[in-house]
Amino acid sequence: MPFNRSTKIVATLGPASSSESQITALARAGVNVFRLNASHGTQAEHAERYARIRAAERTLGRPIGVLLDLQGPKLRVGTFGFGPVDLSIGDRFRLDLDRRPGDSRRVCLPHPEVFASLEPGLDLLLNDGRIRLRVLDCGADFAETEVVAGGTLSDRKGVNVPGAALALSALSEKDRSDLAFGLDLGVDWIGLSFVQRPEDILEARELIGDRAHVMTKIEKPAALPTLDRIIELSDAVMVARGDLGVELPPEDVPGLQKKMIRLSRAMGKPVIVATQMLESMVSEPTPTRAEASDVANAVYDGADAVMLSAESASGRYPVEAVAMMERIVRRVEGDPLYRRIMDADHPSPEATVPDALTAAARQVAETISAAAIVTYTTTGSTTLRASRERPGVPVLGLSNNEATARRLSLAWGVHAALTDDVANFSEMVGRALTAAADAGIGKSGQSLVVTAGVPFGTPGKTNALRVVTIDGDDVPKVEAAQKAVTA
Repeated sequence: MPFNRSTKIVATLGPASSSESQITALARAGVNVFRLNASHGTQAEHAERYARIRAAERTLGRPIGVLLDLQGPKLRVGTFGFGPVDLSIGDRFRLDLDRRPGDSRRVCLPHPEVFASLEPGLDLLLNDGRIRLRVLDCGADFAETEVVAGGTLSDRKGVNVPGAALALSALSEKDRSDLAFGLDLGVDWIGLSFVQRPEDILEARELIGDRAHVMTKIEKPAALPTLDRIIELSDAVMVARGDLGVELPPEDVPGLQKKMIRLSRAMGKPVIVATQMLESMVSEPTPTRAEASDVANAVYDGADAVMLSAESASGRYPVEAVAMMERIVRRVEGDPLYRRIMDADHPSPEATVPDALTAAARQVAETISAAAIVTYTTTGSTTLRASRERPGVPVLGLSNNEATARRLSLAWGVHAALTDDVANFSEMVGRALTAAADAGIGKSGQSLVVTAGVPFGTPGKTNALRVVTIDGDDVPKVEAAQKAVTA
């Protein structure tokens, strides 16, 4: 596959994009990671989609990542006895634990944890923030509220509590079931929804172990006071602007988006910008100019990936949405301003040999105009360090671990490739030359900057750097030698 962009594309699968031909078409159009949204669809449907992703992976001959996005503890009101109700500004409305159908004066909110966290003066947001209720009085099983912003309220609409940290686990019973299902399936990433505190990530890690990587979705204001620690504990971060934008004023979200991208980059954690990026393409064949600018700004900020939700899951133009996003990404990355921004903002390396060597690899590659930086990695840490540097050349991430190669498909600038194990540096150089040729990276006379940890197979031990020259006549010789050794 030609290496023509650094920023990756994540696409959500759904009713509009579930067949093997559709998934393959999306991957051909530019998708690097597919998202399975556990909030919608059954486990059986997701299992079918997963199998089709792996079939597309075999067809295209490149690693493709899979993210299972857990629903999280979604708060919802109960039902109404006589259909939707209209709430007007100034009306009094009661929320309680009484499970009888509601009316224009009250409805059930079957979450005692919410009432335990309320106090007078707090606001509750219903129906994606369209309705705002202010708490006047509350107790262990009720809240008397006044309608501050009115609207129509119907069965099982969502509830947000922006001003309180709720005593809720980040994993509901449904999440635990979906998590076990996803781990057995073999997904690469687990998305944790509505994370409020570092302990939420630690709880999930106990269940996940090393079977998948943890992607934390930042969508609750309660997470912001401990944001540094939350990102530190995560393997990747998603800036989930949908729910975050419900609970915070819209004008606060852009600055927070930039802050989260910068923090994630500084810590070397892949970061995705998500939600409503090309929203109009759910029903239209082209996006608005504002949406194109939104995608572009995330790329200019140095995000590892941009994501499509309803656009690819249920929209009328899923492949066109991916193709449009790829065009925007490539146009931005071709802008000289983009390269100047990336060059001006390299996070300071930690005082360790791996960080120092990786920073040096970028400098060497850019000084000699190398074709690529090649990393050989077991866990992905060597390659992620190279990605963190945002080099001006591709990063060819070689791994003998299929799960690692798939996870690296999310990282900025990384062309992940699966390769056989190696016993020495010379053998690794041969693998690098072959993989570069297969990927269409470099030409005869150009150089590759190769980094690895020696002895091989030792996680986190980037301690060797070598510059090798591509010779068009050498690759067939290397392949023949490798076949002879295998025989």
